[in-house]
Amino acid sequence: MNIGEILLNLWEKSGFAAMTWQNGVMLLIGCVLLYLAIVKKFEPLLLCGIAFGCILTNLPMANMYHQELWTAFMNKEIGYGEIMKSGGLLDFFYIGVKTSIYPCLIFMGVGAMTDFGPLLSNPKSLLLGAAAQMGVFAAFVGAIALGFTGAQAASIGIIGGADGPTAIFLTSKLAPELLGAIAVAAYSYMALIPLIQPPFMKLLTTKEQRKIKMEQTRKVSKAEKIVFPVAVTLFVALLLPDTAPLIGCLMLGNLAKETGVTDRLSDTMQNALMNIVTILLSVSVGATMVGSNFLTPETLKIVVLGVVAFILSTCGGLLVGVLMCKLTKGKINPLIGSAGVSAVPMAARVANKEGQKANPSNFLLMHAMGPNVAGVIGSAIAAGFLLSIFGA
Repeated sequence: MNIGEILLNLWEKSGFAAMTWQNGVMLLIGCVLLYLAIVKKFEPLLLCGIAFGCILTNLPMANMYHQELWTAFMNKEIGYGEIMKSGGLLDFFYIGVKTSIYPCLIFMGVGAMTDFGPLLSNPKSLLLGAAAQMGVFAAFVGAIALGFTGAQAASIGIIGGADGPTAIFLTSKLAPELLGAIAVAAYSYMALIPLIQPPFMKLLTTKEQRKIKMEQTRKVSKAEKIVFPVAVTLFVALLLPDTAPLIGCLMLGNLAKETGVTDRLSDTMQNALMNIVTILLSVSVGATMVGSNFLTPETLKIVVLGVVAFILSTCGGLLVGVLMCKLTKGKINPLIGSAGVSAVPMAARVANKEGQKANPSNFLLMHAMGPNVAGVIGSAIAAGFLLSIFGA
């Protein structure tokens, strides 16, 4: 074999020869996402992994992720054994998404980092968290109107909850073919909260309402903080068994934080475990961004429906916040209603920042954390409700 034949054979076996326009576009999208994560700092801990997973899965001939295997799996033609036998590295990673292990472990870490004290000291915050789920169901109706199936519409609607792990948990069970688009949309809008929410906060509230200073909430006892995760797990999991994995892990993490006798476990959940799972989850989600699935009109519809869902959820929380402000005769600043979306703690910080713009001596952060953590619970309940209806 001469040198020319060797070079020709090398070219034919390279990814360059097998490159399609779809591969090229998706590799470019992966690089753009990396730019947004690194330079613009849009959810970098997750977006870096998603972007690199997108690049890896669209490298021709690399054989790291096989969409055809997962299509056969969804059609119940093969099982996990065949995927372990014939799959690539990213197929192995993706098993953790498909089995919901990663989202649940992320929730465990979130629970260990969350203080439910503001919610317990002001239980009315639950109403704001519930109101902020309005966008979930509005986007669900919109998706049905645009021709998506019930399961796909449920997965798109959950973007409005602004909770990435919950969106991944629900989509991996109901509409895994949309996972890449939904995950990117969900995390992108979470990162854009400081840009998306303020205009609607100003539109739906008056300057006088934004100036309102709220009284310091009462101090919550340690006993209350220990009983709360157990009580919530029992009530929610018995009411909606499909949400037990998410709620159970969230409250287990919180219980480890609050007991005072499991500090080592809490520290592991918050740091080492959270970091490891974030890597695996983000790369796995990026792996689903295969060009043939991602570059479709449906992806554009998902992006539009996602932002509509997020805006409506923000508005739902704000409108109920305005109502509570009037009912309490000005004791509640309606800005905290915008924190009812479950992007913890970014949404609470935005509410606090807007309050300080109207009144520099205003400090709404702890008050906004109540609706914020209520939104985490609310989005998990919404996902469980949708899963109970459209799940197999």
